[in-house]
Amino acid sequence: EVGASPLKARVARLMMHSRRWTLSAVVGALGVVYGDIGTSPLYAFDATLTVAGHFNSELVLGALSLILWALTITVTIKYVSVIMRADNEGEGGILAMFALAQRRIVAGGRWAHVAVWLALAGTAFFFCDSLITPAITVLSAVEGMEVLNPGLKSTVVPITVGVISGLFAYQRRGTARIGSLFGPIMVVWFLVIGLTGAAAIRRHPIVLAAINPLYGIELLAHRPGVALAIIGAVFLAMTGGEALYAELGHFGKEPVRIGWFALVWPALILNYFGQGALLLSQGRYVPQALYLLVPAPALPWMVILATAASVIASQAVISGAFSMARQAVQLDLLPRIRVLQTSATEQGQIYVPVVNWLVFIAVIAFVIGF
Repeated sequence: EVGASPLKARVARLMMHSRRWTLSAVVGALGVVYGDIGTSPLYAFDATLTVAGHFNSELVLGALSLILWALTITVTIKYVSVIMRADNEGEGGILAMFALAQRRIVAGGRWAHVAVWLALAGTAFFFCDSLITPAITVLSAVEGMEVLNPGLKSTVVPITVGVISGLFAYQRRGTARIGSLFGPIMVVWFLVIGLTGAAAIRRHPIVLAAINPLYGIELLAHRPGVALAIIGAVFLAMTGGEALYAELGHFGKEPVRIGWFALVWPALILNYFGQGALLLSQGRYVPQALYLLVPAPALPWMVILATAASVIASQAVISGAFSMARQAVQLDLLPRIRVLQTSATEQGQIYVPVVNWLVFIAVIAFVIGF
């Protein structure tokens, strides 16, 4: 018994360290993986109502129903529960699927060529997302500063370029450090949007009727002329969902899943439904309902927090591009490039200098062009 005490104490310390590491990984995943999909309440619900046309309660409930079930089926069931199981030695993304498919396909056959072209197309689409998302999200975030001071309009582009430059320059420090920096901010963001949404739902609980999927089906059936546009707007609520799978190598499955089920998914649903509850109580369409959920004295802080969260959103696709590039090299779809390991314990945490700076140049060009 005397000799067993130090052993038990050591095991207890190791278990405590493991729990701290798991919590750290979850917070890191919130900062790196969930930035893009986590900021979708800023625009997705507004876009759906705008393209759908005439405002009424059926439109609000139908839009909320579509967003709820899109997130549930596409992200929760498809990505988080099913596709994340299809990892290739810990890596995720379209190229991980390609590598797994190659093992089941006869080399040189027709399906082998089809798989290559599908992998190339999927990778190209992801890289396009890596170029466009940082430009759009950061530019939109900095434009939000005009709410606080309209005189800042002329400084939007220079500030955006400065923020993006700092973001890409920091990439060489590794996703672990980036996650530790961005993670706590995103935790605050999700708590704020979840709690403000829950408060609005409590005041107008009738909005919970949108849980019934028939409202979404009826909205599409009654407005066939704009049904495709409505679906396209609803898809904005899921932008960044592919990053959950593509970023698998950076943090592993469990931290990503824990972050989604424990915080991100509930916060998103509560905020979307909170926006809907607010509009139902107003009886009319009001743009940027997310900000109206916040008391007026706290509005400046909410704008600043939303700006920070939108800047963080670009991190998901940037680090995802690193993973895609390394997998493409391993599959002989790209020539050899320099890949730097940024973590002594996590194989998936990497930095690819050539990808970082090529993406940076393209993003700056998009900012100036837009």
